[in-house]
Parts: sequence; C-alpha cells; structure tokens
Amino acid sequence: MSRRRTAKAPGKGVVVLAGESSNDRRILAAFIKALHPELARTVVLTEISDPVRLRKKSGSELATAAGILVNKARGKAKLKKGDLVGIAIHEDMDACPGPAYDNARRMVSSALTNAAGSCESVYALAAAESEAWLLLFPDAFPLHRPSWKLPASWEGRDTARRQKPKEDLEAELNSPRFRESDGPEIATKALEHGLIEQPKGTNRSYSEFASDLGAWSVPSPGRR
Repeated sequence: MSRRRTAKAPGKGVVVLAGESSNDRRILAAFIKALHPELARTVVLTEISDPVRLRKKSGSELATAAGILVNKARGKAKLKKGDLVGIAIHEDMDACPGPAYDNARRMVSSALTNAAGSCESVYALAAAESEAWLLLFPDAFPLHRPSWKLPASWEGRDTARRQKPKEDLEAELNSPRFRESDGPEIATKALEHGLIEQPKGTNRSYSEFASDLGAWSVPSPGRR
C-alpha cells in the first residue's frame, strides 16, 4: 500500500543581522523595521554574534571573511526552520565619510554580494559610529529618557561629520549618563513614533544604507 507524501511547506524567510555588538544589531533591526516595513513583516529577523571585521580586509581575506559570515547566516536560518532571504551587516567606520569610507563600503558590499549569491545583502557602514545615526532623530532621546534633550544647535547638521558622536552624547547627557545600551531603545522609540521617516539632519552613510535596503525585494511564499 502506497502512502501519500505531503509536500513540505516552505519555511518562512529569515534575515540575519550581524554587527560589532548586540546593541548595534538591535539598532539595525529597528531601522530595518522602519525603512522596509513590508520586508520586516514578511521575514523573521534574527542575529549572529560572530565578530564583524570586514572594512580593513581586502582580496581573498575579505572574500573568505564574507563567505564565513554568509555561511553562518545560512546555518542560523536553518535553525529558525526558514530560508535565508538576506544578511545585513553593521560596522562602525570610526571616521567621517571620505575616500577610505567609499573604498571600504564598495569592496565589502561587493564581497558580500558575491558570497550571498541569490540572497540579498547590505553593508551598513556607519560614519562615524551608529550613534551618529541616532542623532538624526533628536526627539527620540527624551522619549527614552525624559530628562534628556539634545542642543538645538545639533539639529539639521551632517551627523557623519562628528568624529566621536558617542563621546559627545556621553558628555551632553549625564542625568543619567548616556550608554551604548541606550542606543537600541532610542532607535525603537524613533520607530514607534514615526520619527525615522523625517530625520533632522543628514548622514550619507545612513542614506546609503536606507537606499540599499529599500532595493530589497519582498519574498513571496514558496518562491525563495
């Protein structure tokens, strides 16, 4: 007697986040939810904690490192019982935009594209740090800590020109003092209150990340 075989349902799409710290990965998740909500509703966002050190690599060393991260992302998708749709990788530039930023972003993005194959990939190279991206949304700070208010003179500026935005925030916000762990909470407040749609300032690295992410297609069930 033959037994009818039921086709296995396709797993849900998975987008894997990688970054220098858990805080950076959580900030990345909030921005993905705000900048590409249709994608975020369709996939599972998850993380890998492997170190990200790509911007100073080149050639075969960079290709190998990118391949390792993508393979880890595929493995994490399997653990989530889904299919890898894409990988988003965050890294701080630790410098303002310039030739070094342009070169690192171009080289790493290319290596990730090659390693990811048919999956999407985006390289979020924050200039100078992820805290500079948070400065685009000053109204989110008091939503997280009512006692916090950024100087009006900081608004409408190119936040990528701040050499050490984290240290600037630590010096300005000291009741309580700003910590890296506040970053994801600020990004989440910006998401919840629709602030990410109207940044108060500019940052080329943020705009380029938003543009790259916006080009991602939304996976259709059963067609990944």
